[in-house]
Amino acid sequence: MPDSPFCCCFNGQKSDDEPADRDPVLLVSGIAGSILHSKKKNFFGFESRVWVRLLLADFEFRKEIWSLYNPETGYVESLDDSIEIVVPEDDYGLYAIDILDPALWVKILHLTEVYHFHDMIDMLVECGYKKGTTLFGHGYDFRQSNRIDKAMDGLKAKLETAYEASGGRKVNLISHSMGGLLVTCFMYLHNDVFTKYVNKWITIATPFQGAPGCVNDSLLTGLQFVDGFKSFFFVSRWSMHQLVVECPSIYEMLPNPWFKWKKQPEILVWRSKSEEGGETSVVLESYGPTDSMTLFEEALKHNELDYGGKKFALPFNFSILKWANGTRQILNSAQLPKGIAFYNIYGISNDTPLDVCYGTQDSPIEEMSEICHTLPQYSYVDGDGTVPAESAKADNFEAVERVGVASSHRALLRDEKVFELVKKWLGVTEQVKSHPKKTSKVMDVYQSEC
Repeated sequence: MPDSPFCCCFNGQKSDDEPADRDPVLLVSGIAGSILHSKKKNFFGFESRVWVRLLLADFEFRKEIWSLYNPETGYVESLDDSIEIVVPEDDYGLYAIDILDPALWVKILHLTEVYHFHDMIDMLVECGYKKGTTLFGHGYDFRQSNRIDKAMDGLKAKLETAYEASGGRKVNLISHSMGGLLVTCFMYLHNDVFTKYVNKWITIATPFQGAPGCVNDSLLTGLQFVDGFKSFFFVSRWSMHQLVVECPSIYEMLPNPWFKWKKQPEILVWRSKSEEGGETSVVLESYGPTDSMTLFEEALKHNELDYGGKKFALPFNFSILKWANGTRQILNSAQLPKGIAFYNIYGISNDTPLDVCYGTQDSPIEEMSEICHTLPQYSYVDGDGTVPAESAKADNFEAVERVGVASSHRALLRDEKVFELVKKWLGVTEQVKSHPKKTSKVMDVYQSEC
């Protein structure tokens, strides 16, 4: 089915005002934090938004974005080889990370579930930053590895653009969540470029040592971004599961087995086992960050999806795991270049999954494949609801400041305390203007004109 008959496009024009005296800021999104478009390779110009969309979400997701990992190239590739997944570059890269479903009705109802960097962009504009001169965004295909060439080349190009557009000023990076891992990989692999272009790096809610409970469960049962009635307008947990099993970025956020956790993350399974003589017993099995791979293998060995009438096996992917282990070595080895100021904001005061448990003593798991259709039970630690504070604080860099803010993972991007910290570290304040603030115009046009 076609996309919505209307789409919202920013005109991308610069303000007529003189550029403010600001070092440029580049905003880097995290997992699921960039709009993704589907594009037919042989049909020039037509693109359909597949992430995020709230109408026909699950239908379009299954049709367009399901993919397989190619171990020869290291890239995730669409099941339909005529489809290419692209990130829109409108509004100097800001459009893709602003409101993830920019439909007019979403803005009218102010559905904050799909508002991403929107409030921070508005705050920075009010502080005198100019889109295309001192304010830029970087969205990317978050299904791919955080160290794949295309991701590294894209970030390098954005840093160069921001540096040149601002008249040769070094760039202040602000990353969210997995975007901090992308920046870390870039810093390690392109240290000279990072040193040349970056002045300060502010990271928010980054899972430096992984996001144990959430990522372990996402590989076994999928991801649920919204709950309750709103979930009917979003991608289903099962559809997300079939995507993440083939996503290197997810494997790269598994708990770091070499990190000295206060309490090592575990996957727990209440399991029914047959004894001699026909008797059964119920035991509680525990799997740490290393031996959980055997659990993933057994639980996912029958996992498959039906696409276009064809069956595709989607077991736990050891080729991706091997690649992700290489990424973890990079993340563990990265060092902050001298002269670059680093700041870390992490979420606190929210129950955050650490251990995840399947089955109960009264209703145990009989076959491990049942786990993929079982709702989990979590044990919690302090954090932002997604990333434990212990992981987010453990950046292994020399930080100017690390600050815990009582807010949830996505809400940190619109938290007033976060804004005050960002303004302080950037050395700016909101400007009082005597004339109406100029903003990017929004126009509704037929999709064929987008």
